[in-house]
Amino acid sequence: MERLFTIKLKEWESTPKRKPLIIRGARQVGKSYTVSDFGKTHFNGNIHTVDFEKHPEWIGVFEKNLDPVRIISELELLLNTSINSTTDLLFFDEIQVAPKAIMSLRYFFEEMPELHLIAAGSLLEFTMQKISFPVGRVSILNMTPMNFYEFLKNTGKDKLADILLEKPVRLSDTIHSSLLDTLRQYMFIGGMPECVDLWRNSNSMTEVFKVQNDLMETYRQDFSKYSPYTDKRSLNHALNSIARNIGHQVKYSGLSEEFTGPTNKKAFKLLSLARVITRISSASVASLPFESTASEKKFKALIVDIGLMRSLNNLPPDIEYTKNDLLSMYNGALAEQFAGQEFLSSGRDNLYYWTREAKSSSAEVDFILSKKNMIVPVEIKSGAAGKLKSMHLLLEKYPHIERGYVLSTAPYGELPEQRLVFLPLYYAFQLAGDL
Repeated sequence: MERLFTIKLKEWESTPKRKPLIIRGARQVGKSYTVSDFGKTHFNGNIHTVDFEKHPEWIGVFEKNLDPVRIISELELLLNTSINSTTDLLFFDEIQVAPKAIMSLRYFFEEMPELHLIAAGSLLEFTMQKISFPVGRVSILNMTPMNFYEFLKNTGKDKLADILLEKPVRLSDTIHSSLLDTLRQYMFIGGMPECVDLWRNSNSMTEVFKVQNDLMETYRQDFSKYSPYTDKRSLNHALNSIARNIGHQVKYSGLSEEFTGPTNKKAFKLLSLARVITRISSASVASLPFESTASEKKFKALIVDIGLMRSLNNLPPDIEYTKNDLLSMYNGALAEQFAGQEFLSSGRDNLYYWTREAKSSSAEVDFILSKKNMIVPVEIKSGAAGKLKSMHLLLEKYPHIERGYVLSTAPYGELPEQRLVFLPLYYAFQLAGDL
């Protein structure tokens, strides 16, 4: 399956002072498949995979010492092959179960820099908290589920996909409607590769829903691996609560009535570490970077995948799918989940939003992005420009912000006098890139 992540792998491969690469991401987002496919196509099949979950006994190779030459020699015996350090790709898969293998990356960088070495795993942050992590000796990339562009590419709609990478323009009503109709499908199928593959081969949403439920069960089974840190029931409660409240501020006390605020807080942080959820912090738009003003107390959250969000909420397709306005589906939560997910897929590690609390009223803009040292506020609305009270307030209060963007189901349009650009929702990925 075609992934944009491959472009990042090509860039890493061609970097002059290349470091070992760690790929982080939640379970089942396509890490192993993408690296294996990259090895087959860009290394002429000369990829050597060390899967620590499949062969836990191989972890012992790294216990004696972290000498790269010895490690490569022993791995050659186990794999029954020769590893050419200048032409081959070595892949450490599920590296989270082999802490010493993570530590060895430092010595591969220092003593065998010519080797192309990629490591991948889920729940990596749990392991990295327990070891001396090779800071500065590795590169790190985050992988997300397939975005809408990739969904189109992998379901035979290449021409529609290419439109999403072109400069936004007002499309014909026919093409605009076609993209919105396909986006409706994506909102229920999501971007987990197994679900996309099943959809393109079967066109059965019912079968896709079964796979989504299975994937969620896999995630829940992983909760037992968090057990040294918290009660896995609190993780279930927190995940379900977040899925039901996309677009709303998270309060730890509201995640579960059965557990205390501190326990709920710990559950939220663990789900974030596992990349099952993403925190969206409130921040100021007075200046950059957003990190410097990100609130510890005021934040929202997203689920890793919009299809899994549907599964967690058990959204009835016969009611939600048939709604005319995509932004009305599940009270707008699907649209906000979609936009945030598209922004993350563009390579952003963190997301932010803007809020102003006043005695008599409050105002909130769904997302704020930083691009080329510019601040880009983004609102998701089905209403007309006159109803964008929060966006108008932000633009009036902060004249240094050139324009605000409104994602909706309406065609492309601009209101220069109001400093507003209206983008169809399907352009969210490009908005986060180099628009």
